[in-house]
Order: sequence, then C-alpha cells, then structure tokens
Amino acid sequence: MVKNKLSRFTDMETFNHVVQPPFNEVYKKNYKLKGKWSKDFFSNSNPVTVELGCGKGEYTVALAKQNPNTNFIGIDIKGARMWRGAKTALEDDIKNVGFLRTRIDFINSFFDNNEVSEIWITFPDPQLKKYYKRLTSTRFLAYYQNVIVENGLINLKTDSAELYIYTKNLVELNNLEIIINTDDLYNSGIVDNILSIKTFYEQQFLAQGKPIHYLRFKLNKAIKLEEPKEEK
Repeated sequence: MVKNKLSRFTDMETFNHVVQPPFNEVYKKNYKLKGKWSKDFFSNSNPVTVELGCGKGEYTVALAKQNPNTNFIGIDIKGARMWRGAKTALEDDIKNVGFLRTRIDFINSFFDNNEVSEIWITFPDPQLKKYYKRLTSTRFLAYYQNVIVENGLINLKTDSAELYIYTKNLVELNNLEIIINTDDLYNSGIVDNILSIKTFYEQQFLAQGKPIHYLRFKLNKAIKLEEPKEEK
C-alpha cells in the first residue's frame, strides 16, 4: 500500500494538469495562477467550475467530458486519491480538466473575485460534530462568496440526511434561491446525464440502499450569511 502511494505521488509530480504548491507559497498569499486559470492554465477564456473534496476525481472528469466549453478543477488534499482522476484525464486526453492539491479553506489564495462560475460539493465528510468544518457552513460559503460569480451555483450531492437538512435550513434562513431540492434524487424524476454521474463512494451508498440528497442553489455574494440557530 505504501509503495503504491509513493508511486502515485511520483506520477503526480509529472502531470502538467496537476498543481501541488507547497504550504509556504499559498498560506496567506496569492498563488501565481490566481485570476489566471483559464488564460494561463487552460489556454482559453472559458468559465471555471470547481469540485471541492473531489476524492478520486470521477465527478470532475465526467463533468469535463460532458462540457468541453467549461474548464473544471478538482480540489482535494489527498493526492493518492486524486491520482486516479488525474490519470484518467491524461489517458483520455481531456484538455479542460485540472487538479489542485490543497486545503479547501485556502481557496481564496487560488481564485480571484468572480473567477469561479459554479461549485460542486460531492459526498463530503458531513462533520456532524463540528458544523464550522462542513463545506456548506457559513465559514466556507463566505470563502466561496469571494471567488464565485454573482448568483453562482452551489451543488451539494450527499448521502448524509443531516448535512442535507443543515444546508437546506441555512439556505432558507439566508433567503438564497433554491433551484433544485430533493431528498431522494434517484426517485425524483429529475436525473439527467450530469446528476447520474456516480462517484466511487456514491455507488457504495446506493448499494447500501441509502437515498441520495441533492441541493442546488444560488449564492448571493453581497450578504453576510447566518448560521441556523441550532448550530450556534
């Protein structure tokens, strides 16, 4: 297992579509690609969509295949997992996908105001004991407000009823516009080519008979977001 991880880390160092900056280049600093991802990394002017906590990168790669006129960046701190998606993108010669190995709370070091058009959060750790660590908490949504376009879309796909309900309550409390809301995606009648993309973890949850929850909403950049009272 250790040998396999080391081999993957070595591979990742050779992938031109993978960015792995050291801590001291991004902590409380602006990374050199900030504001320049489309132009300098992808060599185009297409919009940028990011997947946070991308894991093995299945969703990032599948989204890129289906949307060739959008640039996609999968973000995760786990390089050994990310290797699979990065390797697939290389093998399939997918030009509009990249991967960024970093902490998600460093996102403002990497992306400029209005640089991100859409955010996907697929099967994150629900962090049931510490709400401020949830990727849909006001703490993280405030980070996203700094980088996403006005009324940019946030997509949450999860097996966790607790995370889904928490996020829905937060969105409703802050009067954010909900586009799609379902507590049982695959029995909702709304599944399309994008929503039917299944990650490694999602396939496991479905095999266990768990319903998949999905929430898509617009993020207002101008407001100071409030946490649901029960979480304070």
